[in-house]
Amino acid sequence: MVKLIIQEKDYVAWITSLCTRYRQSQIKAAVKVNSEKLMFYWSLGKDIVELHAESKWGDGFYKNVCRDLKAALPEANCFSETNVKYMKYFYLLYNRYLTIRPQVGDELPDKTENAENERLVIRPQLGEKLQDVSNQIMHDVFMIPWGHHKLLIDKFRDTPEKALFFMRKTIENGWSRALLLNFIDTDLYERQGKAVTNFAATLPQPMSDLAQEILKDPYSFDFLETSEHYREKELKDALIGNITKFLIELGSGFAYMGREYRLQVNTKEQFMDLLFYNTRLHCYLVVEVKTTEFEPAYLGQLSAYVSFTNHLLKTEQDNPTIGLLICKSKDNVFAQYSLEGYNQPIGISEFEGVNVLPEGFRSSLPTIEEIESKLSDK
Repeated sequence: MVKLIIQEKDYVAWITSLCTRYRQSQIKAAVKVNSEKLMFYWSLGKDIVELHAESKWGDGFYKNVCRDLKAALPEANCFSETNVKYMKYFYLLYNRYLTIRPQVGDELPDKTENAENERLVIRPQLGEKLQDVSNQIMHDVFMIPWGHHKLLIDKFRDTPEKALFFMRKTIENGWSRALLLNFIDTDLYERQGKAVTNFAATLPQPMSDLAQEILKDPYSFDFLETSEHYREKELKDALIGNITKFLIELGSGFAYMGREYRLQVNTKEQFMDLLFYNTRLHCYLVVEVKTTEFEPAYLGQLSAYVSFTNHLLKTEQDNPTIGLLICKSKDNVFAQYSLEGYNQPIGISEFEGVNVLPEGFRSSLPTIEEIESKLSDK
């Protein structure tokens, strides 16, 4: 903050508060402007569909309507043919989720004592639940920028469930368009919530569902570069060296607590591979990384670490600690059966995408010390 002319403590605090409130109002205004703009785009797209405008006004409809709108609204810069077509696709993509039909309850079968056959009855509570879902989707649709929507339209015009998934993830994580595209390209939709776990049996609801949703399978380590015959230590070094990208891959709410995290268990020291805290789950997450195929023996060590963390780090405000084993490969059935003997919540996932360099390539590169030495000689 710039140096203020009046340095009295109360004055400085007041000015600081005003600046904070002003910036918050700017953010709210930007969100409001974005929402209003998207609502207009939605309404224009809806008109095109419901008026059957393309067939009603001929092949040159988009060219003509854009020309007329630009002439009538010269200050507007959103009426290109391409953009107006996106408005139509915008409406079509989400409309099926935002149109609640009261008669939906009529389609549910229910048996009655006085009827020979099953008859259909209206269940208003289902309509209310659907309306709640619709309202939430409508709120979310108008929360992300238009550029994000255009990307989702390009990728998922025929698969709106994927568009909704990535729309929610964008809101949840505050993704830029570049990050959104990155996660689309890493098949996040297919990976999210796919880890083999025992959460249903070891965690209370709704935490078990949320924990399952947060874990992925496989995890993409395509931000790593290592030699072909890398060892576990090299892989873990690379993960910590790219901790920001690793946290992004883990997902929202993860805070890094440390590597080789030391716990003093009575007279013995224990060192966990990686320790995180998740602010959405309000719990610690112990991560063990193995460069080999899954083995049941790995679960014993991880289960012990989870127990140690519960006893030594977890507070009354924290939920039960979760363990995550990330290995090179696994047989899902074998892994699921192996989990049944454990009462600690544990998930098992694979990793993929490590960029393997040719053997000897890394050793041919100069080290930081060598580069600094050359520079100091000049």
